[in-house]
Amino acid sequence: MATIAVIGTLDSKGHEHAFVAEEIRRLGHQPLLIDTGTLGTPQVHPDRTRDQVLAAASLAFPEAEDRGQRVGVMAAALPVYLQQLAERGEIDGVISLGGGGGTAIATAGMRALPIGFPKVMVSTLASGNTAHYVGTKDIVMMPSIVDVAGLNRISRMIFARAAGAICGMVETRLDLSETKPLIVASMFGNTTDLVNMAKAHLEEEGYEVLVFHATGTGGKTMESLIESGMVTGILDLTTTEWADELVGATLSAGPDRMDAMSKAKVPTVVAPGCLDMANYGERETVPQELAGRNFYIHNPQVTLMRTNAEECAQLGKIIAEKSNANEAPVSILIPTKAISIISAEGQPFYDPAADEALFSAIREHARVEVCELKEEINSAVFAKACADKLLELIKSAQSGNNQNS
Repeated sequence: MATIAVIGTLDSKGHEHAFVAEEIRRLGHQPLLIDTGTLGTPQVHPDRTRDQVLAAASLAFPEAEDRGQRVGVMAAALPVYLQQLAERGEIDGVISLGGGGGTAIATAGMRALPIGFPKVMVSTLASGNTAHYVGTKDIVMMPSIVDVAGLNRISRMIFARAAGAICGMVETRLDLSETKPLIVASMFGNTTDLVNMAKAHLEEEGYEVLVFHATGTGGKTMESLIESGMVTGILDLTTTEWADELVGATLSAGPDRMDAMSKAKVPTVVAPGCLDMANYGERETVPQELAGRNFYIHNPQVTLMRTNAEECAQLGKIIAEKSNANEAPVSILIPTKAISIISAEGQPFYDPAADEALFSAIREHARVEVCELKEEINSAVFAKACADKLLELIKSAQSGNNQNS
């Protein structure tokens, strides 16, 4: 029998959460009803009170009964409390129901839990853009269809199905005892061949390789996994999200991209993959002030803009400085003949001056090893060089750890 945290604002949605708790109990598991209400008295008796949640994070509500402020405090406290419960093995899954405030509080807590930990959020907001609720975690967002405001023929059905979903999730068991060491890699359409070849080589050496699409969300998710401590090595060959961050395009992963390797001290191979391009939507959506730049229509929904020499110089400095910050071994590998399919000679983004500005900035600012190969980025030679270099760095790091232990 698993214990499932049922978390919610019991001052306004107590009966609905009590219904879910009873469904979980009926399905053979133990609910743990946790109150995250911020104003009124709970409608039902919780197993854990809001004061216990706040105390776990050494927080307290402000004296003023300002709902927005109190929601913010509870959203800061719940992650701490749920982490403590999970680390002590007191909960095996979590479910919540909510509108705007309840969803903000509950998903803040869920984002603090590890990937793979069962999480279900039934929300009035589940049919819209849920990126800021889900973040980089595996939260299942389930539309409530009707408001979470009473029990009726629709809400009972949805809530019961959600209870069944979380019970099914906690009942699923995986044998991870023989897992291989984990490597993460960044990939884009223009570096697919590179990553696939490097991945195959690393898998032959006994590693499991997870590939993340460098679309902003993909980079953030990869960073989150690296920070978790599960990763043995990083093949960050497609650092293109930094181009979008620099010019304000659509696929930025934020200014923290490439910071996780330093926090977790993971051996890393970096390449300037696809730093020749920044991503926008349909051609007509590109900002007017960019008229005159070199554009390439990747597909009807994606327009690529060639980064110029000035931008490439800034990107080279960023990549170098991010690499310098890692205390674990890092190498930057540069394919001098092309950093994407379309930057090769004869292709739409061929710009030797911009490429040289990028490479020169890396050479100038890097305090880590920089290796240059007269190859295009998707060549088999470059792919094997990247894989071999990462294996070398991992071995070096492990040897250093053994000497220090």
